[in-house]
Amino acid sequence: MSSRPPLPPFTAESAAAKARAAEDAWNTRDPERVALAYTEDSRWRNRSEFLTGRAEIIAFLKRKWASELDYRLIKEVWAFTGNRIAVRFAYEWHDAGGAWFRSYGNENWEFDERGLMRRRFASINDVPITEAQRLYHWPLGRRPDDHPGLSELGL
Repeated sequence: MSSRPPLPPFTAESAAAKARAAEDAWNTRDPERVALAYTEDSRWRNRSEFLTGRAEIIAFLKRKWASELDYRLIKEVWAFTGNRIAVRFAYEWHDAGGAWFRSYGNENWEFDERGLMRRRFASINDVPITEAQRLYHWPLGRRPDDHPGLSELGL
């Protein structure tokens, strides 16, 4: 059985590293790669969808990124304790018609002893934005280290 450092119990530094690793993985928009961070029987609530297991997570992410185009995400730790981390996030994307959105949300994460996420609860709201209101302009993929985070952007 493989592990996914950093492992719980989390410190401020390891929680931030875990959140950045999740952000980096999600910014690849690669469902199979992202799913490896979750236990085989991971349970999710994402908005109004309830998922169990990696196969459902992969199918969900494929649907998500087929409709949320040019997806770019930033995560920030809100709180942590033991094997749990709470993050807030915002991501920008556009639909097939070219309409832009910024999606704001909060996630609660629970990890097993190997550092795999076994539970994820996400609450998300989509706000229409104009292209001129976009704040995320890095090339698709990992957010550059010198790009501002949520707090620095005032989000």
